[in-house]
Amino acid sequence: MSATPDTAVVLMNLGSPDSTEVPDVKRYLLEFLMDKRVIDYPWLMRKLLVGGVIVPRRAEKSAEAYKSIWWEDGSPLIVLTKQLQKALQHDLELPVEITMRYGNPSPADTFDKLQREHPGLKEVILMPLYPHYAMSSYETAVEYAKVIHARKKYPFALRIVEPYYKREEYINALAESIRPYVEQDYDHLLFSYHGVPVRHIRKGDITGGHCLKVNDCCHVDSKAHTQCYRHQVIITSELVAERLGIPRSKWSVSFQSRLGREEWIKPYTAERFEMLPAEGVKKLLVACPAFVSDCLETLEEIAVEGKHSFISSGGDSFTMIPCLNTHPLWVKAIATLCKEEMAGVPA
Repeated sequence: MSATPDTAVVLMNLGSPDSTEVPDVKRYLLEFLMDKRVIDYPWLMRKLLVGGVIVPRRAEKSAEAYKSIWWEDGSPLIVLTKQLQKALQHDLELPVEITMRYGNPSPADTFDKLQREHPGLKEVILMPLYPHYAMSSYETAVEYAKVIHARKKYPFALRIVEPYYKREEYINALAESIRPYVEQDYDHLLFSYHGVPVRHIRKGDITGGHCLKVNDCCHVDSKAHTQCYRHQVIITSELVAERLGIPRSKWSVSFQSRLGREEWIKPYTAERFEMLPAEGVKKLLVACPAFVSDCLETLEEIAVEGKHSFISSGGDSFTMIPCLNTHPLWVKAIATLCKEEMAGVPA
């Protein structure tokens, strides 16, 4: 690594509670759910709903869920992101740091560290660990990092890697991480993505008249696709399935982690787990491409709760395919995307 590097890379992930203790989980949930891009209600309504209803009801149960998947070294998401940081730093030979949208380390902590340790830094490449654009994931992470960067007037420029849901490097890494599982006996591969409210899809439509309004909108060319989560996850799934040679009848897409009673994009993963055995699917594979690091939503919601639901409904075998985590091709993909951003190559 250069003694006086001009450029550094920051990997930005979702975040995690500092521990599995209820006060830490409550603090994390409050920060997460009070984000106006996650629950996009007016502030007072959001405050009453989150602080008065959701968090008091969920904190203890969430703490137990975190305890069930917590590793000796800490939160799986944090541990895996640190491992990815180490692998990427070896490939790039540049300073690589991590930051979280919620919890620690915060963008301010990470940017302060870079400024302190590398005072000659001219630019920071922010790599959001969200392949797809969604208001409640990629957008909130990027906009929050921008706000902190501007507020504290850091001397280095902030450059951001755009969503990479259909980039060859990402698709190849994802497909190859799945390949060993589809080379074995299975009935169906379910791509389970984190869900979002239908309202978010409509609200994010930059054209105002395409998403969920045009027939087969995800396959009709539109500028709306640049910020449409539903379109992007469908394209990711199609490209991976094509790369792996999986017949259309043997894979499908669903959406998990629904919160509240309003309509979210469908089909719901939880419902599909109950229905698939009756449709003849006895051996199920599940991949979660919206998550690049295994976390509560994969290790507990899918691998534990989802498996129980599927087997209880008549399934025989259930395999959750690990996220990309530190897969060598994923490390290589990130390095390529960051190098292109450094060089100013259009996405």
